[in-house]
Amino acid sequence: MQEMGRLLIGTLFLLVGIPVGILLAKKTNDESKIGQKWFKTIILVSLCGGFLGLVIQNDILFFSFLFMAIVTSKSLKKR
Repeated sequence: MQEMGRLLIGTLFLLVGIPVGILLAKKTNDESKIGQKWFKTIILVSLCGGFLGLVIQNDILFFSFLFMAIVTSKSLKKR
């Protein structure tokens, strides 16, 4: 039951990343045009970190890196 609660909290945490990414994209339009290659690098590193968190079964690491990947990808797509 405790694991289910952690999974639910983590999923809600990831869902919050979508509006945060959209808000950042609107507020920092100039930066997202200039630094597209860096955004792609951050997404790749975040996905690798999320996979590492999954492999070593560290929920905090897993959800943190996936949150960064979601926020960055939404910021990149919302141009």
